[in-house]
Amino acid sequence: MAAYVIAHIDVKDPVRYEDYKKMSPISIEKFGGRFIARGGTVEVLEGTWQPKRLVLVEFPSLEAAKAWHASEEYRPARELRQATSTGDLIVVEGC
Repeated sequence: MAAYVIAHIDVKDPVRYEDYKKMSPISIEKFGGRFIARGGTVEVLEGTWQPKRLVLVEFPSLEAAKAWHASEEYRPARELRQATSTGDLIVVEGC
């Protein structure tokens, strides 16, 4: 069953964050992931949530998503993201 990583990111250092955007796809693809949405326009239909940057990544399974996040392949990119932004990441299983 597919799983989705949803990231809500507030970029604090846009110059260095560009390096993260180049680094992250390499590890995502290695774990079978693919971007569904990556920082596109967000329009609120209901509620008050105003995300700054929203990213949605599909993985083949919950296990693959969690393995990617914990991997040595993603570690340098994750550390750069954490140094250049704040945000929330969750993973949810699909139907």
